[in-house]
Amino acid sequence: MYRMRRLSTVLFAASLVMAALLVGCTSSDKQANSSGEGETLRIAVIPKGTSHEFWKSVHFGAQKAAEEIGDVEIVWRGPVVESDTGSQIEVVKNMITNHVDGIVLAPNQKGGLVDAVEEAISEDIPVVIFDSGLEEGPEIVSYVATDNFKGGQMAADQMAKAIGEKGNVILLRYLAGSESTEQREEGFLEGLKKYPDINVVSSDQYGGDSATSAKEMADQLLQLHGKDLAGIFAVCEPNANGTLEALRNAGVTGKVKLIAFDSSDALIEALGDGSCSGIVLQNPVEMGYQAVKAVVASIKGEPVEDFISTGEFVATPENMQDEETQKLLKPEIVE
Repeated sequence: MYRMRRLSTVLFAASLVMAALLVGCTSSDKQANSSGEGETLRIAVIPKGTSHEFWKSVHFGAQKAAEEIGDVEIVWRGPVVESDTGSQIEVVKNMITNHVDGIVLAPNQKGGLVDAVEEAISEDIPVVIFDSGLEEGPEIVSYVATDNFKGGQMAADQMAKAIGEKGNVILLRYLAGSESTEQREEGFLEGLKKYPDINVVSSDQYGGDSATSAKEMADQLLQLHGKDLAGIFAVCEPNANGTLEALRNAGVTGKVKLIAFDSSDALIEALGDGSCSGIVLQNPVEMGYQAVKAVVASIKGEPVEDFISTGEFVATPENMQDEETQKLLKPEIVE
């Protein structure tokens, strides 16, 4: 009987030790999970769309940050076309369901993505917004972007230089509700106010999310205003590509000056042959890089700036061969 009691006492003591060890392990695991250490973090990077070169460079920057940090997996998902807000909302919701550790999002509609972002945050998934802003409400970690209003002002100055500070110009808008391009558009119009001899003959037409739709609108605008037109500002890559094609088909390249925002192979070629007079450039690689760094820092409990600027630049026929300009004209991409 004595031996049985002694054995029972030993087994009970052993069970208490094992329970303590299990509690200790669970506590350590929770600490590791909350700090982002000891496991691979899954970060969803959701662009406006996946078809344009700009987003492929953002993807490259995101991957670069993940490799530098270590133990970070980039989950790259987004709609094919940039006007498909419904698909982008579904991507965000799927990432919430899949319990990713953080979301990096470029909302293609500043109001349309608010509820989805709120839902992510309510599930304790930190969100960094990049490229294009979100309407106020959700408590995001940070906004990583170009100063698009300043970029629009830079486009205005380059346009003024190209047309000798006088003449009729067109602003070709992108899509209603796209915060980044709206800022460029307003910056351009504001920037032209200091040039009293420049007249904006059209500023209320939208080119849409593809080169094809932009060409169609540019064709119409050239028919209406082409006779006395000095220049066109196209506020994003697909708009500029479509406008360039319209100008070439109309035989007015060089006569009607084109200022673009974001580069492509066709626009770089146009900058070299005089068909384009300037390209306002962002740094998409840095945008993807800084956005991923910011969300991971937040997960680890580190401080993050509310706004992280990635800079804005202007490529011209005169500086396009400079080393730094070349890096921005032809940023690295994920194939």
